[in-house]
Amino acid sequence: MITATQTITVDDLPGLNCGLCGLRTCHDMADRLVTQPEFIERCIHLSNNRISISTPQIATGPTITAAPQVDATCGSCAVNDRVTVQSKLAPSWHDTLSREFDFYLEHFPEEPGPREIMLPHNPMLTREMNIQPGDILIGRPLGMSCGCPITHCGVAMEVDPRTGVIVWCVTGPLSPRQKGFKDLGYYIAEGYEGLITQTRVDVKIGMRYFFQPRMCMLQWRHSGLVNFMNRTPGGLQVRLEGLWIG
Repeated sequence: MITATQTITVDDLPGLNCGLCGLRTCHDMADRLVTQPEFIERCIHLSNNRISISTPQIATGPTITAAPQVDATCGSCAVNDRVTVQSKLAPSWHDTLSREFDFYLEHFPEEPGPREIMLPHNPMLTREMNIQPGDILIGRPLGMSCGCPITHCGVAMEVDPRTGVIVWCVTGPLSPRQKGFKDLGYYIAEGYEGLITQTRVDVKIGMRYFFQPRMCMLQWRHSGLVNFMNRTPGGLQVRLEGLWIG
């Protein structure tokens, strides 16, 4: 069990809003820690066994030190004597497998998560399951469309019953657990839409780039072709298609 040895704020948390701790956002986690500091043990991203923290990065924020008990062998549990996590790190432009990428893809701030365009492997399911905007869905992108090993959860934003194409915002697993869901099974990830606010290259339409979705639970790089761009006050709005992982 991991116990924090100092006060932890939302700025010290990973900011992924992955839902693996059972809460919807890292803000909810920070609120819970005020009265239950031991709740920090649920954040797998602060485990020294999950994220390498020795890569050369510039620390500009406080340091969190936690002392875990080595009493478990699962991949989400800490195994070192102490865990040190530095917050507010400058981008390293490398994913958790040390692969270089070009920019982060952020979700639109008014939406609950990253926007993904997808097609069920059986497009008829969109009509047969009567998928409607607002429905909570789960499914896994299979094969050449990504091959992500993680089951995705999210909420439908746009639905085309004629083609079966669904635009949804990918979120954590808390809502499906609490409210139920419709299971699409395997699907094809056709594209992502979002904002670029941090990049190390000049992004051009018609070019393929390695990028990392900011809220990717695996923190792995993806590859996609930029086929739409729009400069906005909040960042460069883009659509990426022809997706791969790795």
